[in-house]
Amino acid sequence: MSRLSVVAVAVDARDPEALASFWAAALDAEIVERWRDAHGTPYVEVALVGETVLLFQAVPAPTEGKNRVHLDLRAPAGSDQRTECDRLVALGASLLDEAPDHPWIVLADPEGNEFCLLPAE
Repeated sequence: MSRLSVVAVAVDARDPEALASFWAAALDAEIVERWRDAHGTPYVEVALVGETVLLFQAVPAPTEGKNRVHLDLRAPAGSDQRTECDRLVALGASLLDEAPDHPWIVLADPEGNEFCLLPAE
């Protein structure tokens, strides 16, 4: 029996191009493809490790409330979590929560999608 594999993590976006550009810069990754489905909906792909991509798809309305799935990112080895947080904020992220009793920092991308930044190992 074979295992399922994750092909993409799809992210609804009001502006897929802008949001994909933010994530490509944040993850030091590349936009690898732009396409439209049969209905004309635009998609923008950002390459991750292996064959998995972040897939940004246009939607007509913003997400309301807390997103049900989020990314957990780890600061690169040898780096400082605060420096990495500041870099992400400079790219357009918003700092949401920096609770002293948790090792992660909660941020949101330019469209309000929450994600966590963990310290380097």
